[in-house]
Amino acid sequence: MNTALQAVLFDMDGTLVDTERLWLRAVEEEALGLGLALTAEDLAFVLGRAIDDSAAHLAARSAGRADRARLGESLERRFTELVRRELVPMPGAVELLAALGAAGLLTALVSASPRPVVDTALDALGRQWFTTSVAEGETPRTKPFPDPYRAALTALGVDPARCVAVEDTPTGVASAEAAGCAVLAVPSYAAIAPAPRRTVVRSLLDVDLTLLRRLAAAS
Repeated sequence: MNTALQAVLFDMDGTLVDTERLWLRAVEEEALGLGLALTAEDLAFVLGRAIDDSAAHLAARSAGRADRARLGESLERRFTELVRRELVPMPGAVELLAALGAAGLLTALVSASPRPVVDTALDALGRQWFTTSVAEGETPRTKPFPDPYRAALTALGVDPARCVAVEDTPTGVASAEAAGCAVLAVPSYAAIAPAPRRTVVRSLLDVDLTLLRRLAAAS
């Protein structure tokens, strides 16, 4: 049986680029405009989720004082502008991508963010490091459903059992695992526990080709 690593699929926000804090700021600002304060209980509904999911959550919390569609449009504008001004790669991200490129491995960026935000991140990280990318709205469903990862796997033409997904939220982990990938979790705000076919590390600085190949071989 072939146990070689075929591809590495990356989440974007909070995994490769330090945008999770920017997204939370956008959500917090939108919530404050509705007279709401975000709590720890809200994180599961806004981290790793599509903009429309977060807008729906805020609309529900506002008890009818806000329109879901308008909230979504406002959130996207806020977040896109913050990303354009303040996007920073996560420690170790560019170095890991360069190592994968030097090894000739296929890669994908698999995000629940809209295409304009994904394109901004691709430009910052280096488009040459990615074989393909998937953004919110380009699959029937987004994370936590497996559709985005399945779309990337199909585009790459690889066996999910021979691939590793790198994620930072429980929502993203659920998506990648449902698509059949082994998962390397680098938690941002929400804790993620180790599990079968799931390894948890503190930072991308702890990740190298040896670890990724070991995860694929253990699948």
